[in-house]
Amino acid sequence: MDAALHAYEKLAERFGAQHWWPAEGRFEVIVGALLMQQTTWRNVATAIANLKRAGLLSPAEIANASIPELRRHVRIAGLYRSKPRRLKRFCQRLMEFGGDLDRFFRRDVRLVREDLLAQEGVGPETADSILLYASDTPTFLVDAYTVRIARRLGWIATDTYEEVKAWFEARLPRDLPLYREYHALLVAHGKEICRPRPRCAVCPLNDTCAYYRTGRP
Repeated sequence: MDAALHAYEKLAERFGAQHWWPAEGRFEVIVGALLMQQTTWRNVATAIANLKRAGLLSPAEIANASIPELRRHVRIAGLYRSKPRRLKRFCQRLMEFGGDLDRFFRRDVRLVREDLLAQEGVGPETADSILLYASDTPTFLVDAYTVRIARRLGWIATDTYEEVKAWFEARLPRDLPLYREYHALLVAHGKEICRPRPRCAVCPLNDTCAYYRTGRP
């Protein structure tokens, strides 16, 4: 079995199903992805709840809201000067498609990804978060946990997003549930065990981990 699939099975056995991304709809996923930079999910969830209570959780409502109004509701998510502006501009782009997510995502996936990356504040991780969880597109999502874990296991020697993404996609079946669950499991593993100071003794992957074999822990 390929090392990537073997690790997936080990992580699934250790952590169980993650049921990620927690959201009530595709647009809520998008808002969460746009607000997630440099903050915690708890803060993002609070900001989304604020928008929902204010009746501002749709592309049209956010596109038409003032920046000061948006800032009041999403300030807890940090970057309070830039995030409200980015959120509003993104929703203005969606309104060019009538606010219809089906129309926005119906295009060729490469074109949609380019469109996402052209929006202010949207990098590869945010774009792939939106594609994977809001448009049902099987694209492997890379974050800091993915890079840390893969480097320690000895799978990669780069931090370059597209190279890490390509490494995983070359070794895994192109499967939406698998990509979603793998991403969530890597996050869980990175938070609980493969931390900046790793807990290698209790790691379910230490039997194949290059970092562990060196004795550095």
